Amino acid sequence: MRAIVVRRFGGPEVLEPVEVPTPEPGPGQVRIRVAAAAVNPVDVATRAGILTGAGVIPPREVLGLGWDVAGVVDAGSGFEVGTAVIGLRDRIATPLGAYAEQVVLDASAVAPAPAGVSPAEAATLPLNALTAAQALDLVETTGTVLVTGAGGAVGGYAVALAHARRLRVVAVASESDEALVRRFGADEFVPRGPALGDRVRALVPGGADAVLDTALLGLDALDAVRGGGEFVAFAAGAAPIPLRGVRVRSVWIRADGPRLAELARLASAGVLPLRVADVLPLSAAATAHERLAAGGLRGRLVLTP
Repeated sequence: MRAIVVRRFGGPEVLEPVEVPTPEPGPGQVRIRVAAAAVNPVDVATRAGILTGAGVIPPREVLGLGWDVAGVVDAGSGFEVGTAVIGLRDRIATPLGAYAEQVVLDASAVAPAPAGVSPAEAATLPLNALTAAQALDLVETTGTVLVTGAGGAVGGYAVALAHARRLRVVAVASESDEALVRRFGADEFVPRGPALGDRVRALVPGGADAVLDTALLGLDALDAVRGGGEFVAFAAGAAPIPLRGVRVRSVWIRADGPRLAELARLASAGVLPLRVADVLPLSAAATAHERLAAGGLRGRLVLTP
């Protein structure tokens, strides 16, 4: 079986194609024949050694890459063989990930694939949509939510999910993304830039009730929250100090098959935007990492074995 692994840290050139034994599912697990695997910034951070340096991933001789998978069950329990599924690999210190022809996941991390969409589109859903949903679960407000990085993958899902909950959504993104994030459900738009707190407060007197800081703006985003409001950070070490009594929390993504099934249904209904920037063969993983690092993408790059 072909897979892409990392044996040393560095640039895209360290992504190594290997032949490995086909993994076998254990109790409560399924094996998925991979049709598509999304490429995410966390894959770049893993490859570069950033997560190991930060103590998120322990030192390993071999690391697999890839959190998101869409494919078909071909062995295991919990799903019939032949079922089209999506899943999330949240155990990131394992030697095989979704950058492979087959991957084994706990059945509890897997859900039926959204109907009516391609495997490439479906593969963009698990990590980013679950992150957005679990972050929104940390927010208790029924009022105004500010979403930074609203044009990005996580931010776009956060806007759409907050809109579906009938929250007032203020989106922060580049000026060129205004029409896009309004289609996602943003009620108000603020271009990214300096003095974010002042510009948000001009639209929302006193500040937003909560912020989902997917762009990792930190204190600049915190300044846009009312005193006693809520702030959700999206990366280790990105949470600012809780000034003015703002409740600051961090979202730590976890696999959740039932919740993923709910998100798949929303995607099938057109509520969630599935955006694919490009589809590349598994052998072009290094090229995908180069393109992701270069920036400017709208949607996810997807690898297909």
